[in-house]
Amino acid sequence: RRTFEKVALYCESFINLIPLSFVLGFYVALVIGRWWNQYMSIPWPDRVMLYVSTLVEGVDEQSRIIRRTLMRYLTLGSIIVFQATSVRVKKRFPTMDHLIEAGIVTASEVKVMEDVSTPHGKWWVPFVWCCNIIRDAHRKGYILDNYLMKSLIDEILVYRGNLGMLYSYDWISVPLVYTQVTTLAVYSFFLGCTLGRQFLDPVMNYPGHNVDLYVPFFTLLQFFFYMGWLKVAEQLINPFGEDDDDFEMNWIIDRNMQISLLTVDDLCGQFPPLEKDVYFGESPPDYLPYTRSSAKNISLPHMGSTAEIRFAISSNISFITWHMS
Repeated sequence: RRTFEKVALYCESFINLIPLSFVLGFYVALVIGRWWNQYMSIPWPDRVMLYVSTLVEGVDEQSRIIRRTLMRYLTLGSIIVFQATSVRVKKRFPTMDHLIEAGIVTASEVKVMEDVSTPHGKWWVPFVWCCNIIRDAHRKGYILDNYLMKSLIDEILVYRGNLGMLYSYDWISVPLVYTQVTTLAVYSFFLGCTLGRQFLDPVMNYPGHNVDLYVPFFTLLQFFFYMGWLKVAEQLINPFGEDDDDFEMNWIIDRNMQISLLTVDDLCGQFPPLEKDVYFGESPPDYLPYTRSSAKNISLPHMGSTAEIRFAISSNISFITWHMS
């Protein structure tokens, strides 16, 4: 019995030497930062589709084909990257034949891609096609000048850069040894708590062991907080899986494909009739209308943190000036 008490006191005295808060906090901060950066790297075609809809002129069939093909190739490039990084997308489109069936790519385009001899991923090939199509469209007069052509290519390069960043995140992951060290620190800490926070014989008058708590309330709180912290990091370390909290990549594909084709084709050159707004011909109001429930939230304009400071100023004001000799 006395030997067990010595072991318990030993564990309790040395358990705080484990830098759990630092190790776990830094690990969680790293994982959450990486998780958010991966989300911000997901490419959205909104900027590109607006450029394509605006800069590629024409209402004939050929101009429509150019605009739709550009957006389709961007979607194809993103899906190929998502196939290599997301479990959900890989299950939905496991092969190029499934992309052909979905209308993302044609059989002839797949043949051209297969003819590209390289051991590396071919997700960049559709972007080469896009740039070549843009150059050809400029040569044929569908894009008016070089500056507009460069602006459109720059937007496509940004889109491609985001996909490259996702590919890099999939390639370079959090070092496994850091995950192992963090997990080992958490479990070791609570193993030490199990031994070191036992109720000991009150006759011995050990410091801190005067009260017998049947339920170790604060130890349980520590367990919930630290273990929950660790589980959050484990859930977020790979957001491209099939968990409930992972990114909905299939929805992103559907959304991007639909709105990009709508923008560059059905809505190209379309806008409502121009009308006078309700404030036409008069000064704009200081505030837009509020409902009764929101009227209490009216806020005054910010004038600066020192705008209301007042100083006692003498009537005889003099300024000190310096002159260069």
